[in-house]
Amino acid sequence: MDLTVLRKKISSYRTPTGQIRNLPENLLAEILHAWEQWTGTSKGFYQGLETNQNKLASIIGRAKKLKREGAFDGLRFTEVVVEDASEGLSCSPTLSGGCNIELIYQNNVIRFGSSDLLLDFLKKAA
Repeated sequence: MDLTVLRKKISSYRTPTGQIRNLPENLLAEILHAWEQWTGTSKGFYQGLETNQNKLASIIGRAKKLKREGAFDGLRFTEVVVEDASEGLSCSPTLSGGCNIELIYQNNVIRFGSSDLLLDFLKKAA
């Protein structure tokens, strides 16, 4: 997310004295996600949101606590796309007579011994 959009969202929760109050959980999730995806310096992140380290540290701390407690589990959906079924998924017989399933996921080949293992992986990846 662009920091200017996030900065404007945060500014609607600023008091006249400059304090940030009553941020909703979904905005805390967006701030935490932006912080986790930020590749620049922390100072650049703070300046982009027009806040200082002390204010943002407490906000990120609250967001991390909510994330640990499972408050953000339903907010993020990660789609797993297999572009070409012939390249991404293949089934080859093994010595045990079963079927190994190979999945190319984020440029890594992952092999599953059964379809149950594949389903468990896809549930956890989502």
